[in-house]
Amino acid sequence: MKAVVCKKYGAPEVMKIKEVNKPEVKDNDVLIKIKSSTISPVDCAFRKGNPFVSRLFTGLKRPKHIPGDIISGVIEAVGKKVTRFKVGDEVFGHTGLEFGAHSEYLASHEDEAIILKPSEMTFDEAAAVAYSAMTALPFLKDHVKIDKNTHILINGASGAIGTFAIQIAKHFGAKVTAVCGSSNIEMVKDIGADHVVDYTKDDFTTHLNSFDIIFDVVGKSSYSKSKYALKKEGVYLTTAPDFGAVIHMMTLSRLKSKKAKFVATGLRKVPQKIEDLNYLTELYKNGQINSVIDQSFVLDDIIKAHTYVDKGHSKGNVILILDQ
Repeated sequence: MKAVVCKKYGAPEVMKIKEVNKPEVKDNDVLIKIKSSTISPVDCAFRKGNPFVSRLFTGLKRPKHIPGDIISGVIEAVGKKVTRFKVGDEVFGHTGLEFGAHSEYLASHEDEAIILKPSEMTFDEAAAVAYSAMTALPFLKDHVKIDKNTHILINGASGAIGTFAIQIAKHFGAKVTAVCGSSNIEMVKDIGADHVVDYTKDDFTTHLNSFDIIFDVVGKSSYSKSKYALKKEGVYLTTAPDFGAVIHMMTLSRLKSKKAKFVATGLRKVPQKIEDLNYLTELYKNGQINSVIDQSFVLDDIIKAHTYVDKGHSKGNVILILDQ
């Protein structure tokens, strides 16, 4: 089978497409023929080994050989002790810290964070949900209280996580202000944003005492700057905490009215991930969220895909197609 093989950290060119052995199926494993995965800034960080802390998950000296942790595909074989799935089931979810999703086949323990894919989702859409919606949901569902009186600002609103964050926040009843560039204003309005701040013309951090929640999904702002735009009891959420936010969370957050919070969504336990996948599936089936897809790349174009994501201008999700 074909797979992305990455044996050292660096630029996109460190990745090679190679023929490798199809994985062995153990008694409790399912063999998944992968249809789609995603290429995200997280994948690029893991490829670069930067920030260095990312190497705690991928290897201190060299990365896991086959990257990728988002899967969407069809079960082709099952181990003799498997009870959750059967051959032919369409599934999506996460590989866990073993990675290996950027390949044509993956063997996974049946108890990993994998669930049945509903017919309402395409494989590409399911992959987008498994990555970006699964990243946004815990922040908004478990770590803040949102109702119709909540005003939330989403920084990086036109990206993969941001587009789902808008829709999920609206599902909970919030009034949403989206921060994006001029070319994406209509798109974020179409998926639910009530107001838009064009970062090329306006700085949201100057909107003093305006927001109950600021969710920086791209780590391009900072707590020290954003806190002035928060109301007195406001909360700053970020997927990529800066040093100031970390210090605040560790030492000052309990003493201050304004809070900073970070959620390591990838490290959450499997039952939590499965619960969230099921929750998002229901939202999708009910038409309350939809996947915004920017571009799709085939496996042979993996270098082009990483190069594109590295530029940081994707509108929604970038999909890696593994079954052409």
